[in-house]
Amino acid sequence: MRKAEYFSKDFEWEDLRAQVENDPSFSYHLLPFEPTSFSLNSVATDQSRSSAADGSHAWNSFHHRHSSGKFFKERRYLLEEFPELVNWKGNSKVLEVGCGNGSTVLPILRGNENIVVYACDCSTEALDRVKETIDASNIAAVEHHFHPFCCDFSVTTFPTWLACNPCRENFTQTSQQRLTDGRGESETDPNYTYALKESKCCVGGVDFVTLIFTLSALPLKRMPESIKECFSVLKPGGLLFFRDYGLYDMTMLRFEEDKRVQFREYMRSDGTRSYFFCLDTVRDLFVGAGFKQLELEYCCVKSVNRRKGKSMQRVWVHGKFQKPV
Repeated sequence: MRKAEYFSKDFEWEDLRAQVENDPSFSYHLLPFEPTSFSLNSVATDQSRSSAADGSHAWNSFHHRHSSGKFFKERRYLLEEFPELVNWKGNSKVLEVGCGNGSTVLPILRGNENIVVYACDCSTEALDRVKETIDASNIAAVEHHFHPFCCDFSVTTFPTWLACNPCRENFTQTSQQRLTDGRGESETDPNYTYALKESKCCVGGVDFVTLIFTLSALPLKRMPESIKECFSVLKPGGLLFFRDYGLYDMTMLRFEEDKRVQFREYMRSDGTRSYFFCLDTVRDLFVGAGFKQLELEYCCVKSVNRRKGKSMQRVWVHGKFQKPV
């Protein structure tokens, strides 16, 4: 119970909202975005990187600077937030989008010996780090359970071997046919079973997708298509687990005014960026991509910096979404 409270309700988000919106020093976070010469240059630079397929440069530099691994902590709490990752019966497949150095992948592999994780990142530097992390974990037969690959899902599609076009079409057609025939609750139909079998050309789709502090690194305008990509590789009934920065998180309030590049979007001096989500935005993005909302809430965590004696109010958004059957 203590862990559940720590990771969700240390304080009320509405109380924090009132505090922020009544503080004049935070007023620039609330105003409509008006581009300055700095922000225009930043956006232009970001767009240039994207069009040249070089958007990973900033994240390569980021992971190189933090290559020691001490910067990241293993996210063991995710197995409590998303227990399906360890309680799922039988073998299951996970696509971890934006795997970074492995702080999300590692607890998943430790918690479920029957799971297979496909992990991607736009940064080759991050993939080098995650391979080192997993190789040093001493997890039995990890080479059969962990498959990293490079992919920037915000500017390109996922590899066809995750779910090839025929498989995606079979998933869609079978789901539509079952609804037409009034068999929406049955999973014993032979056509349905056939559609979910692994084909010779791909892994047949995944059971879970994890988006853990990944979506916020994209410009808002690229998020809808990126989420649709995640939707396309999920099996019908599959789940997407989401956790990311929430509106009025301490990190947002620390950004100076000249770091704004859009409304609720900020760019750090190293070129990496962060978006801060409200619940309505998350709901619109995922429901708009075809997902069914199962869970959506703010996680409000009070963290204490013991060395400096400061209390920090962290806000994250927790979401669980399902691809309709």
